Amino acid sequence: MAVNNELIKDDLYEAVNGEWLKTAKIPDDKPATGGFNDLVDEIDKQLMDDFDAYAEGKEKSDDSRFNEMIKLYRLAKKFDWRKKVGPQPLKRMLASVENLNSYEDYQSQWKNWILAGMPSPISFDIDADMKNATVYALFASSPSLILPDKSYYEAEKQAQHDQLLQLWSSMVEALMDKLGYSKEETRKIIDDAIKFDALLAPNVKSAEEAADYSKMYNPQTVAELASATDQLDIAAIIKQLVGEEPAKVIVTEPDYFKALNKILQDNFELFKNWALIRVIRENASYLDDEMREINGRYGRALSGSKKPVSQRKFAFYLARDMFSQVAGDYYGKKYFGPQAKADVHHMVEQMIKVYKGRLTNNQWLSKDTRDKAILKLDKLGIQVGYPDKIPALYDQFKVDEEESLIANLNQLTVTANKELFSRWNKPVDRIRWEMSAATVNAYYHPFKNIIVFPAAILQAPFYSLKQSSSQNYGGIGAVIAHEISHAFDNNGSLFDEFGNLNNWWTDEDSAHFKQLAQKMIDEFDGIPFAGQKVNGKLTVSENIADAGGLSCALEAAKTEADFNVQEFFINWATIWRMKATEQYMQLLLSIDVHAPQKLRANIQAENLDDFYTAFDIKPGDKMYRAPEDRVHIW
Repeated sequence: MAVNNELIKDDLYEAVNGEWLKTAKIPDDKPATGGFNDLVDEIDKQLMDDFDAYAEGKEKSDDSRFNEMIKLYRLAKKFDWRKKVGPQPLKRMLASVENLNSYEDYQSQWKNWILAGMPSPISFDIDADMKNATVYALFASSPSLILPDKSYYEAEKQAQHDQLLQLWSSMVEALMDKLGYSKEETRKIIDDAIKFDALLAPNVKSAEEAADYSKMYNPQTVAELASATDQLDIAAIIKQLVGEEPAKVIVTEPDYFKALNKILQDNFELFKNWALIRVIRENASYLDDEMREINGRYGRALSGSKKPVSQRKFAFYLARDMFSQVAGDYYGKKYFGPQAKADVHHMVEQMIKVYKGRLTNNQWLSKDTRDKAILKLDKLGIQVGYPDKIPALYDQFKVDEEESLIANLNQLTVTANKELFSRWNKPVDRIRWEMSAATVNAYYHPFKNIIVFPAAILQAPFYSLKQSSSQNYGGIGAVIAHEISHAFDNNGSLFDEFGNLNNWWTDEDSAHFKQLAQKMIDEFDGIPFAGQKVNGKLTVSENIADAGGLSCALEAAKTEADFNVQEFFINWATIWRMKATEQYMQLLLSIDVHAPQKLRANIQAENLDDFYTAFDIKPGDKMYRAPEDRVHIW
């Protein structure tokens, strides 16, 4: 790609992506387009064409799990049939809410509701125990809010709060009208739901607070947790879900549980109507297409998308997400293959070697901390392309095309949640993937100390045999090293080589690391963007990982015979290109742990000395950052 070096001195991101930004069109059914998004669109089209071929009988599969997924896809496409059936499948669910008269009534249904994914004042989950990562533990947290984040309920966002609640209310009114509720009933139910939501909001964590993993681990006995309220029997529901009384439950939001009794007490009617609307919202899209369009209005207003996704894409997303590992296995084997899997696995091992060298030569870590960090790298699990096996859960998934879509999804959800809770107190399956291989993303799991690179991200502009090694290192190399860096960011550094929450740092090293992390917070905090400002605390983990990832990828790129520093930085800027609606950018600033794409590209490049020599950047150039202001952690 030919790029004007003089323009790079002012703005790397704009110089590389400016022409693309002028012509790029945001799809009507999406809030953004760009590097990641373009790959998603390509994969969606590829897989939808394949799904259609199987759904229409042009292709056949011997995999029974794949065939069940195609059944769900075919069923989800029957919009005309669902319109004839009408709203009865949802009305049957709503009757179970409307018939509740007390918390005692709710208690008798609570287990069934949780298994069916219906509303609960407590969100239960199963994951690796943060202090004994070889065993699955029970977690308890708060339900989600109507607005995207707790910060939207604060005084400085009052205008946004009011506007979004009005949009949400209008949408719910339209849905309830279609379901036959009177205007008076509707107004009362919406007002009650908003009042209950307002009781939750002050007591739940914001996205910034939730981004701090050190505050997640608050173990309580079942008796301690049960004492949070006398309105519901928490001890009984826990025993029903996992089969016995755990020695502890990991409470991620202790302040919420301190407030739980006050939230529930004398507020059953508010809770019931909050639950009623949640059931409507979670299921309305599975009725006819008009209901799907209405039910998406609030989400589209939040993101700035102009239209709902097509019927075909809706059906595809539904089937793909429910059978995520089955869809990922199909995609990985057909479009990625074992040779590419081995090649990228080797690349990951090379990046780990670079990181190990960095740690070995680190000047600010003491020997004890450095040795533990290297041990953590040695124990790091690597998963590339697609998993070696699909969880047995998918063998239990059955779809009945004679039943309604809602009934099928309800049954599939119950099956999935029964399997989830059955994992409690069993050994952690460290190789179980949390993400489909057809997902354009990658992740590090601190409780398991593993990095995962799905097949979908392992293509151009991130990775291609047609690209130079420097382009590949500036793309997938930086992504790989980014995920490795998460093992040593402000959250990952709290966990040891087994994934246990365990302080393996000396006090001096920990204090120094916190100083460096604060520099990264300060580097991003308060930068104006999309009419708002970047939150340095919310994004610090990802920014530390970006910095370590880019720095280590550059070092690896330098070992190649065809190293070209300019190609490296240009492809780094290319992978972050994104054109998005202003509403979507503002939403991300409030809830996303990643900094805006443009700032990720530019600021991390500015932190590296090689960037300055590559493009002859001098004091006075807009991309110049004084050496003492460049943040280096790993």
